[in-house]
Amino acid sequence: PRPRMAKLLVPLVVLGAVAGAQRCPPRCLCPAAAPSPTLLCARTGLLAVPPSLDRGAVELRLADNFIGAVGRTDFANMSSLVHLTLSRNGLRRLAPGAFADLRALRGLHLDGNRLPALSGAQLRGLASLRHLILANNQLAAIEPAAFAAFATTVEDLDLSHNNLPALPWEAVAAMASLATLTLDHNLLERVPAGALARLPRLARLDLTANRLRALPPVPGPPGPSLAAGGNPLHCNCELLWLRRLARPDGLESCASPPPLAGRLLWAVPEEELACRAPAIAGAAASPAAVLEGQPLHLGCAAAGDPPPALHWLGPDGRLVQNGSRRALGADGSLQLRVATLRDHGAFTCVASNAAGEAAARVQVAVLPLPVPHRDGDGDEEAQAGPGPSDMARAGSNESRPAAGERRIVAAELTASSARIHWLPQRHVPGLRMFQIQYNSSLDDSLVYRLLPPSSRSFVLRDLAAGREYDLCVSALYAEGTAAPPTTRALGCVRFATTGGAPGCTAPRPHFLGGTVIIVIGAAIAASVLVFILILPARYKAARRLPAANVASVCSQTNGTH
Repeated sequence: PRPRMAKLLVPLVVLGAVAGAQRCPPRCLCPAAAPSPTLLCARTGLLAVPPSLDRGAVELRLADNFIGAVGRTDFANMSSLVHLTLSRNGLRRLAPGAFADLRALRGLHLDGNRLPALSGAQLRGLASLRHLILANNQLAAIEPAAFAAFATTVEDLDLSHNNLPALPWEAVAAMASLATLTLDHNLLERVPAGALARLPRLARLDLTANRLRALPPVPGPPGPSLAAGGNPLHCNCELLWLRRLARPDGLESCASPPPLAGRLLWAVPEEELACRAPAIAGAAASPAAVLEGQPLHLGCAAAGDPPPALHWLGPDGRLVQNGSRRALGADGSLQLRVATLRDHGAFTCVASNAAGEAAARVQVAVLPLPVPHRDGDGDEEAQAGPGPSDMARAGSNESRPAAGERRIVAAELTASSARIHWLPQRHVPGLRMFQIQYNSSLDDSLVYRLLPPSSRSFVLRDLAAGREYDLCVSALYAEGTAAPPTTRALGCVRFATTGGAPGCTAPRPHFLGGTVIIVIGAAIAASVLVFILILPARYKAARRLPAANVASVCSQTNGTH
């Protein structure tokens, strides 16, 4: 029996050895002494990922080759792979989902390649990734979704020696396990305040050789080990926290202001790191007075160290934000696209920085449109002097008896519709069309409607119940065929739709139609049922009658007595 067993074992061993040799791709080394399946294919002149890879490998090294692209199926079904090295290949393209099957991968080395950007799908599926090395590429942009798959697991992120002018800081701040962040030798100009404070485990941060003029405080103490030399830092009171780290070996130096240029930050006394409170050089409205419905520009200029941030407060004291009627410029200006009587009053420009704040008031005059009246011949004439505004009088949604007429009137108000009337524009030459723009009190986005010049009213539909709406009507006209169209504001009105109580809304037409069809069908079915029941009963009753009665009935039917 032993010789037979030996004869059986020898072929099995040979087959296993042949199979193992077949799993190892050409030009690669597959050391049998390795504690786990390992493929060593570095510096073998590969032009692409070998298709005959052992799909059960735990470590794969493909560095120093000429692999220019990674396809979707190159690493398919390699769910046991823990470490992958693709360094120094001249890699230019990663297919979306190229690493989607590498659910156990912990280390990915892509340094020394030519990747131009990272999209959200290229690194999809790396749910266990802890080390991502992307140094020495040509990265100029990274989508926020690129780090989503491993945001909670990554511990080491290296993006050094790239061309990144900015980072998706919100995505970086979500990396709760991040310990090392290497960003040196990029083109970063700004690190948002608070972006680093959300990284509780950060131990090392390298921002060397970027274009940073300011640095927000890092979390601490003790805080991470920080390197920020080679940046054109503006040394003022905002860098006191960095100066107080007391690191004589630090290489952070000042590029401005001129008295401190070229000096190492740690050698500058704290009293010289000063800030200057903001001062507003000028604030004005252009023009200072407008009719309601017209645009208005407010400008504000301020100086300080650091440069102050500008914001505006409206006449009601609330912070002005971007919307459909108001737009804030990057220079701190405020544009009112459509002025209303609510904009009448004083706007406040506020400039603030680390040293304090300053404020300046800008008076804005928004005049109500003149209210026309009709003469004896029925023609329109403008009332002398400013009349009461449509916006101010439209709260009740009712016309008041007066000598003048309102230009814009909201009537026939329901929970979802309103009819808007305006006066004829016979005195406007070259009238092309009317424009209606409106928005509700809970929605700042404007809705526009264009109407033919013969229109005198328009019905707004699909309105929300129980809301206030601001509406303005403008006339678009051109004096000549080649002249550009000009907009003339006719007036504005505020109205409110009626409130729709639950359970009291009128049935929709299709609901009524369906109900009528059901009722008619039920009536027909009942009639047929009654007919079916009565017919046998009458038949039985007729069979029980005497013969004389039957003859009498027949004679009467024939017309005899």
